[in-house]
Amino acid sequence: MSLLVVGLSHRSAPVSVLERASLSADAKIKLLHDTLAAEPAAEAAVLATCNRIELYADVDKFHAGVAELSTLLAQHSGVALEELTPYLYVHYEDRAVHHLFSVACGLDSMVVGEGQILGQIKDALALGQELHTAGRLINDLFQQALRVGKRAHSETGIDRAGQSLVTFGLEQLAVRVPVGEWAAGKRALVIGAGSMSSLAAATLARVGVAEIVVANRTADRAERLAEILVASGTGVAAVAVPMARVADELTRVDVVVSCTGATGLVLTADDVLAAVSRGSAPDPAPQTPAGLKERGSAPDPAPQTPPATAGKGPQAGLDVSAGLESADADVIARLVAAARDGGRLADAGAVRTMAAAVEADGCPVGPDGRAALTGVDANSLELHGTWADQGEAAAQRQPRRSARTQTDATAVRLALLDLAMPRDIDAAVHRIPGVRLVDIESLAEASADAPMAADVDAVRGIVAEEVAAFGAAQRAAHITPTVVALRAMAAEVVAMEVARLDGRVPDLDERQRAEVTQTVRRVVDKLLHAPTVRVKQLASEPGGAGYAEALRELFDLDPQTVASVSRADAADPMNDDDPGRAS
Repeated sequence: MSLLVVGLSHRSAPVSVLERASLSADAKIKLLHDTLAAEPAAEAAVLATCNRIELYADVDKFHAGVAELSTLLAQHSGVALEELTPYLYVHYEDRAVHHLFSVACGLDSMVVGEGQILGQIKDALALGQELHTAGRLINDLFQQALRVGKRAHSETGIDRAGQSLVTFGLEQLAVRVPVGEWAAGKRALVIGAGSMSSLAAATLARVGVAEIVVANRTADRAERLAEILVASGTGVAAVAVPMARVADELTRVDVVVSCTGATGLVLTADDVLAAVSRGSAPDPAPQTPAGLKERGSAPDPAPQTPPATAGKGPQAGLDVSAGLESADADVIARLVAAARDGGRLADAGAVRTMAAAVEADGCPVGPDGRAALTGVDANSLELHGTWADQGEAAAQRQPRRSARTQTDATAVRLALLDLAMPRDIDAAVHRIPGVRLVDIESLAEASADAPMAADVDAVRGIVAEEVAAFGAAQRAAHITPTVVALRAMAAEVVAMEVARLDGRVPDLDERQRAEVTQTVRRVVDKLLHAPTVRVKQLASEPGGAGYAEALRELFDLDPQTVASVSRADAADPMNDDDPGRAS
């Protein structure tokens, strides 16, 4: 076995690179064909998801294989090799097997234990089989990976974190409320129309949001996604809008999910602050898809906003809150600047909000959000910022209790889910009253809860056990053609000797000739049985690859005969070993 995998994933590359390197269906097919046409590869499969692109191949030369597979990935992904190389990883032989088995169990996923990857591995194998690029090794590897993944989910509690990344993120936004109950009737904005954004939109539709607005730099992709959502049978209304409309849509929606390939921020703290400040309450009833199309095709009338709120900036939108006129604009500006530069603390595993720890004492403002700021003087407003930071630290120490308190104490005006790497949404928005932010960093924190540690360790044990078993089976299978060739040679010797006996003793009748032939065959089988069984056992152990060559040398086996058996096995990868070969 000379299994090689070259790839990149969310662990090695930012989302901006992953999205640029994503492979279309046609690109996957061309990549597989070109991989087999390349000299080092005998068979291949490609596993391409929103979080990873990996090319698996059986190669005869390691260095040449790495160079060829890397070049092919760059060529078909459209990302230059010199740009792609820093993000590539390489696994070989047992390490490659270990990697795929870990992927199948969800250990390499953004959310540990997610089960969606099993379907993607199954699709990758099906494509390889359909294109005849998957031979015996790839078939055995991917089928075993599926079995290992199912075993991990059935024998451990890894399923406790086994949702898709989007579902897990929505659960973090909903905190302790069931996602379906939390999402019912809400309006959602999905920024981006790539694979992850499409999954997010489909998940939102499935959990019961009333409307979905899709914004994307490429209008055609956004419109196509909206059409698919409307036709999905979930009853959701969907429309595509240009990216320039995002600021307006923020004032109308309850949930935002963003996953783009942008290298900079898509939503700044100022954007979100302005939207929350001037946003109106949702309409009483969801609009029809036709109505949404109307809204997407023609700009809405300009919101009736006082001049002070028309632009973005540190104090945009604050003037519309009754009683805030007395707040010092310089203090507000300093708070927003501090929010932009102050970084973040872990709280409740994922939740980021101004009211992060209302259990702490001493806040001069109180836990009731923007409404509580009415009439507060500038000094108290500054103290509130300090108190909120202290509350976040307390939330980190007591995440579960704090999460419950946040849900009870603060009516969330806008829930934000940022699935991009690097981030799409400014981390400072967690300081804005009525805003809740979940991002990749906080999802990783939430999915690393201590109760999962034992399950992860158990799955790792399963993976190690299955990697050893797979390696042993492959090494044993590697010697099978040599054993088959040895038995074929022995059968040929028996046939030749029986023919010589017929010439020397022509008077033997059919019964006697059959008895003599059977006796000679039994003698040969008994002589070969112990050596062939033992050589398979030895070959299955680490370092046992040399036994096949030793057997060929000892019995002077024809290399062409051995090669022909190997080719026959490769031509029919689903064919199990002949039970009579070397039992």
